[in-house]
Amino acid sequence: MDVIQRIAEELAVNIKQVEAAVGLLDEGATVPFISRYRKEVTGGLDDSQLRTLHERLSYLRELNSRRETILESIASQGKLTPELEQKIIQAETKTLLEDLYLPYKPKRRTKAQIAREAGLEPLADAIFNNRSVIPDKIATDFINTEKNINDIAAALDGAKQIIMERISENAELLAELRERIWNNGIMHSAVVKDKEAEASKFKDYFDYQEAINKIPSHRALALFRGRNEDMLSLSLRPGLDDKEEHQLCAQLVARHINVSDTSSPADAWLAEAARLAWKIKLFTRIDLDLKLRLREAAELEAIKVFADNLRDLLLAAPAGPKATIGLDPGIRTGVKVAVVDPTGKLLDFDTIYPHAPKKQWDASINTLAKLVEKHQVDLVSIGNGTGSRETDQLVADLMKRHKALKFQKITVSEAGASVYSASELAAKEFPDLDVTIRGAVSIARRLQDPLAELVKIEPKSIGVGQYQHDVNQVQLANSLDTVIEDCVNAVGVDVNTASSSLLKQVSGLSASVGDNIVAFRNENGPFKDRKQLKKVPRLGDKAYEQAAGFLRIMSGINPLDASSVHPEAYPIVNAIMDDTGKSIAELIGQSSFLRGLSAANYTSENFGLPTVTDILQELEKPGRDPRPEFKSVQFKEGVEKISDLEPGMMLEGVVTNVANFGAFVDVGVHQDGLIHISHLADVFVKDPRDVVKTGEMVKVKVLEVDIARKRIALSMKRNADESSSVKAVQKKAGINAQQKRHRPSQSAEAQGTMASAFAKALKK
Repeated sequence: MDVIQRIAEELAVNIKQVEAAVGLLDEGATVPFISRYRKEVTGGLDDSQLRTLHERLSYLRELNSRRETILESIASQGKLTPELEQKIIQAETKTLLEDLYLPYKPKRRTKAQIAREAGLEPLADAIFNNRSVIPDKIATDFINTEKNINDIAAALDGAKQIIMERISENAELLAELRERIWNNGIMHSAVVKDKEAEASKFKDYFDYQEAINKIPSHRALALFRGRNEDMLSLSLRPGLDDKEEHQLCAQLVARHINVSDTSSPADAWLAEAARLAWKIKLFTRIDLDLKLRLREAAELEAIKVFADNLRDLLLAAPAGPKATIGLDPGIRTGVKVAVVDPTGKLLDFDTIYPHAPKKQWDASINTLAKLVEKHQVDLVSIGNGTGSRETDQLVADLMKRHKALKFQKITVSEAGASVYSASELAAKEFPDLDVTIRGAVSIARRLQDPLAELVKIEPKSIGVGQYQHDVNQVQLANSLDTVIEDCVNAVGVDVNTASSSLLKQVSGLSASVGDNIVAFRNENGPFKDRKQLKKVPRLGDKAYEQAAGFLRIMSGINPLDASSVHPEAYPIVNAIMDDTGKSIAELIGQSSFLRGLSAANYTSENFGLPTVTDILQELEKPGRDPRPEFKSVQFKEGVEKISDLEPGMMLEGVVTNVANFGAFVDVGVHQDGLIHISHLADVFVKDPRDVVKTGEMVKVKVLEVDIARKRIALSMKRNADESSSVKAVQKKAGINAQQKRHRPSQSAEAQGTMASAFAKALKK
């Protein structure tokens, strides 16, 4: 109940809503199913709330499990006091829980432990509890040559180790110091000696420092990658003034053990113990903790960015069920050609060699023209890899020479196509087809339906993430799987055309059940109604309940099978038909009539107002696709490589990736350009995804081209000129309006000259 109550407070919802959702999740229900078909049960919790609830439920249950383990461990040692037990029970984070457990956690044999074994703990207690004693005098009683305590210095050193360990294992002190350094600490990086040339890609971090709590995720991950590759060294400083902050922290530790005046020998001795505890134990641990905290936060942010980009890509507009030619460009190896029908079935394939060295331009156009005419092709999908613009020119020439052929050419991202073509799935689907042709098939299909094709490829190979190999792979996989599940179920799946890869993402279905659905379909022909799904091996009642509403049967016996209305709710539609005297065909699509109906008239004990409202909306537009309308980008003619770009050019492009610092855009030159966050709009932008999304078409202006470093700076600002650049430079330099007013007056010409020179100098 504590877990449920806490989640309810965090989500600002009713406890009964959380109880109901947890009950459904524990029974095996998926988030998409609960969100769509159990609104009455959960009080209308949406998919975002349910995802957060699911994540927090897992975390808090793990926290409670660890709490029980710790309590049992301390109790078995006979050291569990009521006060300590209460602190452990009230610990709200795993970090605090581990801090409390630290003094009782089994550990290797420390110097403090060795000192205890030598009988020096009473000496440590005597000095700590009675500040009037003289340490040197009372230490003489603890000299023991048999236990290697040969003199006063050895006895006091052992006692000091015991005090230092106690200090360093104090949970409250550790938490206070950790937060102090997190708020004040500075991360510094430097290039490893004699690796300047080898580490050139980390040049920005050769001598870099920034407040640790201000470092954005992409910079943090770059720093850790540089360290892991032994190119950079990372050091954490407790504050801007390193020496002063160390002294302040040591004093804070001393005050924690009630040492404020070092005039007495015992207090002076304890102050030194506090200083060493800070320097040797506390700061060392905090250094590791905060670097881990920074890395984990950066990884979570990177995973979120990756997940958001993947969602946008999967929900990109589909061109639809049209006969399509897929072209996998190549120069020397030729252009691979694959023709697929509107359902994605392979009809024909070939390889053409329009480019050097064979230069069979005319023959290639004739081959393509015959394929377009033979298969009534509507779309030509061109991969954006090497040779893409040259192949685009070929198709443009085809359109000029054969104007009677009516088709549209579109360039698509081929990221991951080679991964799919060499996969076990592709080999199973096309066992006798060359790997390169499989890639062309994928390029054609991802234009028809990006979601259906991209689910076949490991998300990390799609190319919309940053530092995906540096982050926690389990967390990344779980996050991306969640995105895929949400996207597939939001769109719905045509059960008569879907691949097993797509079917296994449907709520309630596994990979084996997806395979069984395809096998059943191949053996018995297309499904005619949803009831037939119950005949599929291993698709039991529970799986059917979870999946049925997301599986579509187009042109089936019952028109409702093509909608998202769940079979369990068909009686509601029957009641509407009986009440209105209209057939299902007369109801579907009749917006004005349906909106005139009162949903409250058709509620029942099992189906409340939210479900009936959803059904009426679905009847208006059955099987509606949440994805946007398809549009294609047209790259500028004559701009095919980075050297063709010039500052000031206006271009169309497609967003390929969105990061926290901006967006990458393909403008057709085989090298994505970057729109920095400051150039995404004429107004301040906090999150790039508020302005652009992966797969979106944009119009950009070229600001700068660095051919040597293959860098392209772009802008979406309406006035992306030098004056805006100067303003940005002035802002970075701290020249604000107040400062300007106190300067001697200058002519407009002089001010402009100075600003331009200033901008160029900083840029250089």
